Amino acid sequence: MFGKSLATLAPDCPEENNEWCNNKIAVTPPTGETEMDLGLQGKHAIVTGGSRGIGKAIARELAREGVDVAIVARNKDALEATARELAAETNRRILPLAADVTSKEQVDRMVAEAAQTLGGLHILVNSGSSPGGSTTATGPIDTVVDEDLLQDFNVKYVGALRCSRAVIPFMKQQGWGRIINISGANARNAGNLSGGARNASLVHMTKTLAVQMGRHGITVNCIHPGTTRTERTPSLLAARAAQLGVSPDEAERQDFAPDSPRGNAIRRIVGHIKDLGLGVFPKVHPSERWAWMA
Repeated sequence: MFGKSLATLAPDCPEENNEWCNNKIAVTPPTGETEMDLGLQGKHAIVTGGSRGIGKAIARELAREGVDVAIVARNKDALEATARELAAETNRRILPLAADVTSKEQVDRMVAEAAQTLGGLHILVNSGSSPGGSTTATGPIDTVVDEDLLQDFNVKYVGALRCSRAVIPFMKQQGWGRIINISGANARNAGNLSGGARNASLVHMTKTLAVQMGRHGITVNCIHPGTTRTERTPSLLAARAAQLGVSPDEAERQDFAPDSPRGNAIRRIVGHIKDLGLGVFPKVHPSERWAWMA
């Protein structure tokens, strides 16, 4: 669990004018070795992509801290199985809501149902997208299928926009809200034409909403996980291996070879899914009034 080190409003940055405070962060020093009281008991959250992978990990950790969570994905059966699992683990309400974030109508209906069933909304985690983007949209450029590239943007960037737009009125009404966008390391790295561009776009939207919504008590932040090993990894590697005509181990090796658009500087998968779930907490703590990081 995290110690008591939180990013909060810098002393010389007026809360009502937090757009003046680009990248200015005040850090509350640690006060002891005890675990943080996250102050999330009784809050209500929506986590898109919540049936598995990173979204599921985040939903689990939020529920462990006393948050009732609506998990959202397209596959109803997978959602219901995850909801039963997390509810049994955490003794919190886990609401499975099937929705496609590429549809404004479905997103609006999902948010309205979550707010009505849970009794309001405080937290949104936008995590609903395919890791790395479509294989036909990552590059090299002569291999990119335009329609698949546009679909990647529609899911991750516009999907996050749709969900944020739908929850913000509820957050404004109560004067408090937390929006967390799961971007990715490709936002800062060259190579992946889909993952890099859509993640960078998500950073821009995050900054824009942070400036616009701060005065309403709503913070908006990005988290940039690297390629994270989750329960989905074996099946993703198997599918990638079948596409390449090699073994899963060889597919992973090729994807993380030097200059691969799917790779990184250390040439291997990094990150533990539980750590990423915990990594959301400094961004949702009630005392955070301003913390722009990207």
